[in-house]
Amino acid sequence: MTHPDTHSDDAAERARQMAASADTGGRQLTGWPMKLILLLAFCWSAFQLWIASPLPYMLGFGVFGATEARSIHLAFALVLAFLSYPALKRSPKERVPLPDWAMALVAAFAAMYLYIFYDQLATRPGNPITQDVVVGIAGLVLLLEGTRRALGPPLMIVALVFLGYSLAGPYMPGMLAHRGVSFEALINHQWLTSQGVFGIALGVSTSFVFLFVLFGALLEKAGAGNYFIKVAFSMLGHYRGGPAKAAVVASGLTGLISGSSIANTVTTGTFTIPMMKKVGFSSVKAGAVEVGSSVNGQIMPPVMGAAAFLMVEYVGIPYVDVIKHAFLPAVISYIALLYIVHLEAMKAGMSGLKSANPPKPWVQKILGFLTGLIGIMGLSVAVYYGLGWLKPLLGSATPWVVAILLALVYVGLLKLGSNYPELEHDHPDSDISELPQTKPTVMVGLHFLLPVVVLVWCLMVERLSPGLSAFWATVMMILIMVTQRPIDAVFRGRGQLGQAARAGVHDVWMGMIDGARNMVGIGIATATAGIIVGAVSQTGVGLVLADLVEQLSMGSLMLMLLLTAVLSLILGMGLPTTANYIVVSALLAPVIVQLGQQQGLLVPLIAVHLFVFYFGIMADVTPPVGLASFAAAAISGADPIKTGFQAFWYSLRTAALPFLFIFNTDLLLINVDLWHGILIFVVATLAMLIFAAATQGWFVTKSRWYETVLLLLVAFTLFRPGYWQDMIVSPWNDLPPAQLGQALERADAGESVRVAIDGLDDYGNATHFVVEVPPVDGETAQDKLDNLGLMLREADGKTMVDMVTWGSEAKELGFDLDQTITAVRLPADRFAKEWLWAPAMIVLALIVLLQRGRRRKTSEPAAA
Repeated sequence: MTHPDTHSDDAAERARQMAASADTGGRQLTGWPMKLILLLAFCWSAFQLWIASPLPYMLGFGVFGATEARSIHLAFALVLAFLSYPALKRSPKERVPLPDWAMALVAAFAAMYLYIFYDQLATRPGNPITQDVVVGIAGLVLLLEGTRRALGPPLMIVALVFLGYSLAGPYMPGMLAHRGVSFEALINHQWLTSQGVFGIALGVSTSFVFLFVLFGALLEKAGAGNYFIKVAFSMLGHYRGGPAKAAVVASGLTGLISGSSIANTVTTGTFTIPMMKKVGFSSVKAGAVEVGSSVNGQIMPPVMGAAAFLMVEYVGIPYVDVIKHAFLPAVISYIALLYIVHLEAMKAGMSGLKSANPPKPWVQKILGFLTGLIGIMGLSVAVYYGLGWLKPLLGSATPWVVAILLALVYVGLLKLGSNYPELEHDHPDSDISELPQTKPTVMVGLHFLLPVVVLVWCLMVERLSPGLSAFWATVMMILIMVTQRPIDAVFRGRGQLGQAARAGVHDVWMGMIDGARNMVGIGIATATAGIIVGAVSQTGVGLVLADLVEQLSMGSLMLMLLLTAVLSLILGMGLPTTANYIVVSALLAPVIVQLGQQQGLLVPLIAVHLFVFYFGIMADVTPPVGLASFAAAAISGADPIKTGFQAFWYSLRTAALPFLFIFNTDLLLINVDLWHGILIFVVATLAMLIFAAATQGWFVTKSRWYETVLLLLVAFTLFRPGYWQDMIVSPWNDLPPAQLGQALERADAGESVRVAIDGLDDYGNATHFVVEVPPVDGETAQDKLDNLGLMLREADGKTMVDMVTWGSEAKELGFDLDQTITAVRLPADRFAKEWLWAPAMIVLALIVLLQRGRRRKTSEPAAA
């Protein structure tokens, strides 16, 4: 029996309208304009599938170059932006005014110009004719207007500032001055080359991001979102504050397939927020839990936000490595949020919902979980090695055999699911007095996991490109959507196969449209961010800003990181995550690495990019502009600013992680073996739970101030035992600079030698930095120096670089002529830093004993 609540319905509808306005446009059209928009969106998705597939190369036609594909990609995005987003709030939303039609057509032509006149433009590089300049001006103006409509004024204003700076270089004051660029050179660089609008960012949007967004839209349309919510509630709903824990898990699973924080908040929050309020969460806290879990969906591998694909290009590592490095912090963050929810439930004395699962002893539950886990691991190993054995045997027939096996597994899972009741879409205000049983809920939708398995297999095992991996996963998803209803109808004996098949085709049609419309903002954001990147490369402003920020940070890496975090949060108030990441990483990532080198801390580039990525995501939470908080507040009925502040407080764990993995790259699984990785995961998870308990002021019971301080110290020690170890024992044995060769000879197998260098940078300024010289082949010290490509000399008591062989490893590391080597350091023989976990655990045990004793004393009078 259901009890509809008109207020809740209206709130959920407002939230959905907010998400639609942010993600797919604010117009509600009917008639042929709406049909045209839907057709264009479908054609965009079809085009992206075509260029990602191997078909153009197999058939010998329809092959598009990278720049041509980017040109068509942007044309679709701009046309849909002008037709879907009204110019002003007072503009008509029921029709498309004539000026918008005109701007859509001109914008499409300007974007397609590189495709239409590709051959002619190739004959006059850097020498645009009047026609080129006019089209470039129109394109830039309309791109900026499309950005304003789809994403708001901030990104447009930032792009305009960089364009103005490019032209006004000679008139800028002091260190900001540069030689300037001509108007024609600006247009040529920004619109007619692959250095500006049509640069790497738009290329990643074209090649990778679209397909992952489309994959997520199809998975959602097929019913996977509802399935994830049901599974999460059936498994966790009966625990303390169960609906909130289910919301965290459901939002994390939805985050796997959704690239939008706002869409994730609305999709799961419409159902989870009312349920959280029913078990005792306040409106503010219910909304904040949903925001915290939804926003973090963008950092959850294997399908992360668009910025993750940009890292592939900017850092120069495979997407598989991005997934590996991002995995541990993302999982730890979600586990910590579950624990925060548990602490909130403990503080409020909440209970869970009634479970329909038969009661089982906890030992049986653990054994059941372990049995399932071992079964999945065993099946994974069997499939991995089984296919490895089949490939050489079957040769070219392997893909067909794998496809047949996959089809059999799919039909088998549908047959298994048909033995259980179908999943229903519950109304958010349904009076759910009893949760669904876990086993039937899990079994009925197992086939939804197959496309995800295909995606992960292609990425991690076959090592296909992200675009091709997403293509095969999307093909699998489309086949499931078309066939799941008819096959299920056959197994359930329902008949009406034609109607079921038509419904499946309609789901594919709508999923393709949703995927394209969700991409409008991302496509335009990456193109406009390209203006900023183009201005940085054309004017050298990145170096100027780097010097400025370095001066503000006074040479302190920690202060530099804080400034970067604040800048990301400020820019994120107006820029979408992707554009925010592009701007901040382009300007500051190299500076952080350089500043770390100067202080002897060799920060991996991927760590810096993940740092920027995390704080770009935090901007979706941070008041006063966090849109995800506004969407959640629209559903919960709470104040959006209060919801934002509460969500930010819950997300402190996400804000702390980037600082931790900059200084302890073990968290990113960099140069870590399997068993060490497992140990780090366990200890880091415990540390984050302790950190969460400290920030929430509750562990076993309410914490006193000194217990909170001690908990923070324990968490810090578990995260960064090396900090205390360095204070106790020096990490390095210093050798005279002249003994670099001997240091390389003395280094143990696999050990690197650190070398501090004074010299001049590319602009003649004095600089100091540290390089890490990896093991070098050679029998003697001189052999090792020769193989390194380095020759030294002594002058005035200093060890100088006399010669560096061109193309040698020394040259790549940064050695150059006439540099001075100021220090040579070998790793010292020290006790393992993990020993420092022991005193931290002793302090933790004391806190537990203190709090348990206090809880016992408070509970005894209550019992009496």
